[in-house]
Amino acid sequence: MDDHEDFRAEQRGVARGAGIAALVGAAALSLAFGLAGPANPAASAGERVAFALRVDVLVVAWFAAAIANVARLRFASPADIGAGTASTSGPRVRIARALLANTGEQAALAVFAHLLVAVTLDAYAVLVPVLAALFCAGRLLFWLGYERGAAARAIGFGLTFYPSLAVLIIAAVAGLS
Repeated sequence: MDDHEDFRAEQRGVARGAGIAALVGAAALSLAFGLAGPANPAASAGERVAFALRVDVLVVAWFAAAIANVARLRFASPADIGAGTASTSGPRVRIARALLANTGEQAALAVFAHLLVAVTLDAYAVLVPVLAALFCAGRLLFWLGYERGAAARAIGFGLTFYPSLAVLIIAAVAGLS
């Protein structure tokens, strides 16, 4: 198989994983919206935000784990203990740094999306925990698949990205109407 065929096969794998993630995310969000009970009209915006932040401790824990993983690998490696002053990073630290960067990006988007859901959607009390669970499942799959290539990590990426993007759009539309 030549490079072009390998690339096309990897693209198909990414598309398959992304499609599966989109379907799982859509099903989970549809189920959450369907199961959402009446909102607590007495809950203030501050109480709703506080609820989302308590749930999002799970999201931030993944970011903290990614930071700790880079630190652990640097500490154990003579070549990498110099951190930013090291001339190069070993392959394990490079992978851990890539995981950290992606997890930070995803966590920032997710927390913002969850907060927006909390202040704009009546179904926030069901949606935010579902979104956090999708994020956690997605990060786990992303980390487990990372070293096996883009296709192996696509479903994990999709489970963290697509639900956040979907509720950002839904909440933005709801907030504007």
